[in-house]
Amino acid sequence: MERSLASIVAMKSLFGAMPASVSRKAHRNWRLPRMRRMPLSLLPLSLLLLCGGALLGQNAPPAPTRSIEALSADFEKLAETVGRSVVQVNVSGYTVVPDARDSAFVSREQGTGSGVILSPDGFIITNAHVVHGAEHVSVVLAPELAGKRGGEGFAIPAKVIGVDRETDLALIRIPRTGLPVLAFANSSLVRQGQIALAFGSPMGLANTVTMGVVSSPARQLSAEDFMQYIQTDTPINPGNSGGPLVSADGRVIGINTMIYSQSGGNEGIGFAIPSNLVRDVYHQLRTAGHVRRGLLGVLLQNLDSKLRRGLSIQARRGALVSDVVPGGPAEKAGFQIGDVVVSLDGVPIRNARQFELAIFRSAKGSRHQIEVLRGADTVPLSAEVGERETPSDRLSEISDIRKQLIAPLGVLGVGITKDIAPLLGDIRLPNGVVVTAKVLDSTSAAIDLVPGDIIHAVNGMDIADLEALKAKLASFHAGDAVVLQVERDGQLTFVSFIQN
Repeated sequence: MERSLASIVAMKSLFGAMPASVSRKAHRNWRLPRMRRMPLSLLPLSLLLLCGGALLGQNAPPAPTRSIEALSADFEKLAETVGRSVVQVNVSGYTVVPDARDSAFVSREQGTGSGVILSPDGFIITNAHVVHGAEHVSVVLAPELAGKRGGEGFAIPAKVIGVDRETDLALIRIPRTGLPVLAFANSSLVRQGQIALAFGSPMGLANTVTMGVVSSPARQLSAEDFMQYIQTDTPINPGNSGGPLVSADGRVIGINTMIYSQSGGNEGIGFAIPSNLVRDVYHQLRTAGHVRRGLLGVLLQNLDSKLRRGLSIQARRGALVSDVVPGGPAEKAGFQIGDVVVSLDGVPIRNARQFELAIFRSAKGSRHQIEVLRGADTVPLSAEVGERETPSDRLSEISDIRKQLIAPLGVLGVGITKDIAPLLGDIRLPNGVVVTAKVLDSTSAAIDLVPGDIIHAVNGMDIADLEALKAKLASFHAGDAVVLQVERDGQLTFVSFIQN
């Protein structure tokens, strides 16, 4: 032990005296624990490594300091460049009140999200849940882009171009040109441990950047979910939704969409939509306003030991065909119940989700070569992809709060159509508008309407549909008496009020 201490003193004489700013006590606390924790034989070498290039001259700055400063400068430049293409998205509109009975109440709210500029002519990608139900959407650009008409906080009205709820992506546009854009990275090349930075407006704090790593490059949240997310520990909070997750070279690897949290704030488990999927949805929303998805008309299940044993299936991997839609593309291609899909375009199929995701992303009319195991035989099939109808295509009138809002009555409503009528049972009159929810404001409190009411007439005029009801109400002036003929629980009644 005495020898080791002597060697430390000798080494100290080579490195020079302690800086005056370091107390002897602090130096002792730094030196002795390190000596105790490491083998004595390695101590001289360890001191050389710790001191780095100090042997070249006691006034030379250590190499690690130069490296950290250079790294910091790189991140500063990256934040400045990327931040110019990130926007704050402000929305106002109606939303369903949490825990409301039967989703029977909605309230007017304002919210904030984030977005990223993808084209110089004002196309911006964000999350679908950021703009869902919004009556008004506006965008706040980075201060240096706001122009002379306004500085930081200057909001530009935005138009919603298209929404895809299944991927939680939406495309909006502002009337500006010459905007700085961010490029997409290939999310298939994202790796665990890769540095990632999140940009956006968490808690409404615009122009915020946080840093972390990719926790998992392909996280599937449930076996039934076709989506795979990039999981990151980069701090993400409410308001970051729709903002970019970028790599160290400033390219978009994903769009931040949600977090797992017990507190409501960041706990190090955030998820981003991979850039490859974002790119595809962006181009479809920009060109068509909606996303087209492939359909084969076949239902698949993952193989497990019970299915293999019970059905005498020899394949160890693949997807079991449990149903074939009559008249669909799969039936036309020759699929049969009990087939096991083993390859798609030469790529081995491991499970049902892999196959479904490939078809889901296929364009209508595209053709795939598929191999199935039928008993002991391998059967080649060629299938042409159809187009899957999304629920939002059929029920947009039901799901879009903006279209349902009847502002003078303070309610949401839908017209009685062939899709709605079977849900109502026996009603007294065939036409009208069904009240689906009340808006929690002074207007709705003053008018005696409840969810489930059916408005058949206004001041003696029959109401055919939602548009007719809105037009009739718009014809009244302040002080006019308005009488609604309403069916409630199978009985007709009148509801009256004075127009504000």
